[in-house]
Amino acid sequence: MLEKLVRETSHHMKQSVEATAKEFATIRTGRANPALLDRIEVQAYGSALPLNQVATISAPEPRLLVIAPWDKSLVAEIRKAITSSDLGLNPVVDGAVLKVPLPQLTEERRQEMAKLVARKTEEGKVAVRNIRRDAIEELRRLEKAHEIGEDDLHRIRNQIQEVTDKHIEELDRLHDAKVKEIMEV
Repeated sequence: MLEKLVRETSHHMKQSVEATAKEFATIRTGRANPALLDRIEVQAYGSALPLNQVATISAPEPRLLVIAPWDKSLVAEIRKAITSSDLGLNPVVDGAVLKVPLPQLTEERRQEMAKLVARKTEEGKVAVRNIRRDAIEELRRLEKAHEIGEDDLHRIRNQIQEVTDKHIEELDRLHDAKVKEIMEV
């Protein structure tokens, strides 16, 4: 029962780390990456659909994304969705495809992106710590109900802290790698 609690806690923390890593993929760096457009939603067929569900996105060059809609009538909607996003991109319609040139990031913009990465990292750490708090509250509840002893409480609490530290370190590694990628000229 206690090992299951540690496993579940670790699993939830891992999911938080993975969610943070996905957030990082949508943060713009100097290179073209199709994941950059993951948050873009297009008005199509009467609802908002993720861009990658209505088009193919590729990065044929380091500073260019090419979007090929499966339905050519969506070109204008896709252009509108990208232009109105907070990414600061200006797609160019080239027949049935859109070309999205990625301008060189200024030093100021790179620092803004690094701050955004730091904020997302901190949000990930808070999520991991909240999971730890919930697990420890569950342990205390079990101890009060006399289902576990004080020794078990301390042993499992230490295991949960080790798991927490491991996931916090992973978030720090992801943060450092992303900031390095952003600051690369």
